[in-house]
Amino acid sequence: MACDEPAALSGTFTRQNSSNTSSLDFEPDADYRFVESLEERYKCAYCRRVLRNPHQTGCGHRFCQHCILALRELNAVPTCPVDKETIKMHEVFKDNCCKREVLNLPVFCKNFPDCNSKVILGRYQEHLLQCLFESMQCTNDGCQDQILRKDLKEHLSQDCKFREERCQYCNTYVVLINIKNHEKNDCPDYPVPCLQNCSQIILKKEIETHHAVCPEAEVDCPYKQYGCHVKVKRGKLAEHENSALREHMLQILDKNSRLEEQISDLYKSLECKEIKIQQLADAIQKCEKEFRQYTQLYGNNSNLMVSTQALASHLDKSARLESQVKQLIQMANQQQSKLDLRPLFDTIENVKQKIALMETYDQRLVVLEDQSSKHDLQINIHKAQLNKNEERFKLLEGTCYNGKLIWKITDYKLKKKEAVEGRVLSIASQPFYTSRCGYRLCARAYLNGDGSGKGTHISLYFVVMRGEFDSLLLWPFKQKVTLMLLDQSGKKNHIVEVFRADPNSSSFKRPDGEMNIASGCPRFVPHAVLENTKNTYIRDDTLFLKVVVDLTDLEEL
Repeated sequence: MACDEPAALSGTFTRQNSSNTSSLDFEPDADYRFVESLEERYKCAYCRRVLRNPHQTGCGHRFCQHCILALRELNAVPTCPVDKETIKMHEVFKDNCCKREVLNLPVFCKNFPDCNSKVILGRYQEHLLQCLFESMQCTNDGCQDQILRKDLKEHLSQDCKFREERCQYCNTYVVLINIKNHEKNDCPDYPVPCLQNCSQIILKKEIETHHAVCPEAEVDCPYKQYGCHVKVKRGKLAEHENSALREHMLQILDKNSRLEEQISDLYKSLECKEIKIQQLADAIQKCEKEFRQYTQLYGNNSNLMVSTQALASHLDKSARLESQVKQLIQMANQQQSKLDLRPLFDTIENVKQKIALMETYDQRLVVLEDQSSKHDLQINIHKAQLNKNEERFKLLEGTCYNGKLIWKITDYKLKKKEAVEGRVLSIASQPFYTSRCGYRLCARAYLNGDGSGKGTHISLYFVVMRGEFDSLLLWPFKQKVTLMLLDQSGKKNHIVEVFRADPNSSSFKRPDGEMNIASGCPRFVPHAVLENTKNTYIRDDTLFLKVVVDLTDLEEL
């Protein structure tokens, strides 16, 4: 059953309630201003400050947790500073009742009188995180200003030198103190004067484009290839062309004359080579004719050796002539290719067309990839929404409205290991209700135990949650609650704990937050009993917990 049991002091103190209690706390050294004078029973008998994590000795006096530890460190046999009685450490226990009362003492905000809020001591730090008169540092990087929370929004939007503002030229967000430097050095749309002093104001990103048309930029004369090496400003180029028209024409004629002479020389050289080729061809025919005559004359003669030598000589001569002919033909072809460039131009044009076609394909591919990315994004959004809806439907399907919860816990070994290692100390069930418009409730389990059951038991707690119809229900919650570990053998050897809600406990009042402090059994079932192979509380690494709320005398809306 739920209760506050004394816990022996052994270096550290064990917790008796669920971990939700730890969310209510306060700073011990702060100077608190209580709404009512602090009663003596809420003061530490050692440090005389408000009790923090109070512990009570056998003589009935209360101390802060760190104070009772300090007494033990100072003296081998500590004594109570009030009545000088010897403090027996095995009699010291954590006073959770006093702790709850201390945590619920009303105090003024430290920013009084600007802030006239009154909050309970356990929620004091939470209040400071929301207090409009609390001083806090500006959240912008680089800003060290301390601002009241109520003025923070105005500071961030109007006063902070480190806020981000849009550049008036490129609409990029830039930190305010850097915006001038951004405009001069990084902004592509910042207007700058032309480098050629043409009196035009242009965007920085268009400098190179403008330079290609700037009337003040110096450019070469278009007739440079014909011999005019004058540099003139682009705006006066037409004037130069008109004034130097005669000189340009003479340069063009001179260039053409030289080209014609070169072409004429090439043709003459080609004709000479053709004549030489013809002469070599005639010499080859003559050699072949002599070879046939020698063959007929000395075919049957005994002077075969002489004829063979002569034949070899003619063959060598013929091979040399043939080689020279091939070289001349190759040279002639090269000269011809220099004169006839039409095939080369055709090839270049074909390559250009192929390149343009490939660029078109690349552009189409980029568009298709962009469309594919957009479709993938939409699909992922729909998948996420479907998963969210599916989880919601599963939760709705499993919700009970009759005051009963059957909680199936799978992967027991893994979840207990996570609890032992401190990664996931507790797990919570899905919500259940006493009726369609009734109390919203859930269960919380510590598989490695909590408080006095830590490391040896499973702790099971009952939690009252904030619901949609709380304003219509009767408070505090007063019903009898039954906690059960179900036997899976069919013999119904269930482990059962029953308790009735304490109307004076904050665990059963109307919830201010998402849920109240959990209340239940820190020693619900020992690990030795649960995991004993002779018992059948765990099968296939799964156990079942049941919570039943007595609905007797409970009015249904």
